[in-house]
Amino acid sequence: MAAVALSIFIVTIALIIWQPRGLPVGWTASGGALLALAAGVVNLGDVGDVAGIVWNATLALVAVMLISSVLEKAGFFEWAALHMARRARGDGLRMFLLIIVLGAAVSALFTNDGGILIMTPIVLAMVRALDFDARTVVPFVMATGFIADTTSLPLVISNLVNIISADFFGIGFAAYASRMIVPNLVSAAASLLVLYLYFRKSIPAGYDLSRLKHPKEAIRDPRMFRWAWAVLGIMLVSLFAGEALDIPVSALVGAAAVLLLAIARRSPVINTKQIVREAPWSIVVFSIGMYVVVYGLRNAGLTDLLSRFIEHAAGWGWYAATIAMGLLAAVLSSGMNNLPAVMIGALAVSGTETGGFIREALIYANVIGSDLGPKMTPIGSLATLLWLHVLSAKQVKIGWGDYVKAGLILTVPTLLATLSGLAAWLYALHELRWNAWLAIALIAAAFAAIALVRSVVKAAKLHRHKRGPAVSGR
Repeated sequence: MAAVALSIFIVTIALIIWQPRGLPVGWTASGGALLALAAGVVNLGDVGDVAGIVWNATLALVAVMLISSVLEKAGFFEWAALHMARRARGDGLRMFLLIIVLGAAVSALFTNDGGILIMTPIVLAMVRALDFDARTVVPFVMATGFIADTTSLPLVISNLVNIISADFFGIGFAAYASRMIVPNLVSAAASLLVLYLYFRKSIPAGYDLSRLKHPKEAIRDPRMFRWAWAVLGIMLVSLFAGEALDIPVSALVGAAAVLLLAIARRSPVINTKQIVREAPWSIVVFSIGMYVVVYGLRNAGLTDLLSRFIEHAAGWGWYAATIAMGLLAAVLSSGMNNLPAVMIGALAVSGTETGGFIREALIYANVIGSDLGPKMTPIGSLATLLWLHVLSAKQVKIGWGDYVKAGLILTVPTLLATLSGLAAWLYALHELRWNAWLAIALIAAAFAAIALVRSVVKAAKLHRHKRGPAVSGR
């Protein structure tokens, strides 16, 4: 039975990655599930269990992508990118770093798929408008793709992996955020550092701001743009409040998507029917089919092997358990795709005799490994494969060898730093008895204070500069 389950899994994954003649991944995953049923490695009860696990996650992803599409058509993301480019004031390095920060924010709110597939064409068009050559274009598109995954940790809705894991272990929206916002900040900082070190010689020193259009010109529908802020604000508040009422994430995000689509029906630039038609509905079929195949591995006892490895690592302590679980999830994700990998990891963790601090560390380390690990190879996530296809269509060629080289160099230190950040944060919460939200509020206040001081210093310098000619002219 084990050999049959493993064979079905390998064939299914291979066809999903290869996609012969453009075969949709939903069809492939469904075929694998049917084959697993026919072979007896899963039963109809398992299909029901899988559907119960993934329905909320996949419908939430579809809703977020609907929201992202409406905002993209309204010019929301291009407006934000142009603002970042203007804030850099012609400094190439500063623009590089600000685009990364923007990518992190987009990924957090609109999923890694939205961050990578929506932001990449916008950033590419912007740097080409600035007349960057091919060597200087690559750092910007690579950074956009990399940051979309490495900073997709903070919220349940930031990545399909997050939603699946949260649903599997019954973790609420606020509870999840309280554990992952700080590790996400660590990941963002580490990503900024490694991206700068890797691409510093290829980042242009400066650029001509006059080549860029004004951010206001990117807004195609001002009314829709204003409504977008209100709907996003309501959605975020409802997601935190919904945990207390036990409302599924997909219901809250779906309500926001329906509201935004209803408002967009009156927009002269947004075709809501086309947006709904082109939404990634196939991800629902793909997820159910893929996880039925993964359940076959569990039924055959293959995930028990991983459970024993995880328990052995946990015996070395909380830090070793965190690092080992994260690396295991990362390796699985980079080799087989992160969607089946996160479920395999979750099943393995659920099969261990762990609890408390270490159990929580294992759960979140699995998420981090499954979010960041895919960046090591082009096949680690469907979003990366689509991203490479988008770049190829726009005459930006990144070979698989070049990608793997950059992916390994960029991902491994970022992953280790993030896992260490998670371990330290959970230690502070469990052993030092820190209040998670008070600590997060203090961190936010510190960032705000730094920003305020910088603004005051900048204003003082500008004031002295303006007074200089006047004083000297007396």
